[in-house]
Amino acid sequence: MHTDPIADMLTRIRNAQAVKMLEVVIPFSRIKLLISQTLKNNGYVDNIKEYFEKDRKFIKLTLKYINEKPRITEVKRISKPGSRVYVKSKNLHNYLNGFGVYVVSTSKGVMTDKEARKNNLGGEIICSIW
Repeated sequence: MHTDPIADMLTRIRNAQAVKMLEVVIPFSRIKLLISQTLKNNGYVDNIKEYFEKDRKFIKLTLKYINEKPRITEVKRISKPGSRVYVKSKNLHNYLNGFGVYVVSTSKGVMTDKEARKNNLGGEIICSIW
């Protein structure tokens, strides 16, 4: 069975917030860093730090809480390795009427659904967050 590194990342975030951890460590990949930066830019995580340990690179995310409640209520993988989900910009709708965001991988990088619509870009819907 092949593993899905992005699903693993999202599960680590979900599990860490379930037990109110302040930080979560994720094995490094470029796409995971871009997703992390999108989460930070949209107020879902407080900080991102890249570091090396025993010749391996990791990403450390500082999770965000508001009144002791996790900022991320739910995070779901949409496009999976076995079934990719692509959408054109005109078909990219608001997630939960704008209360949440889709993280979209476009030809101009990883961004939210709102940014993709603004730039008239479609792409692969990686995950949804609210």
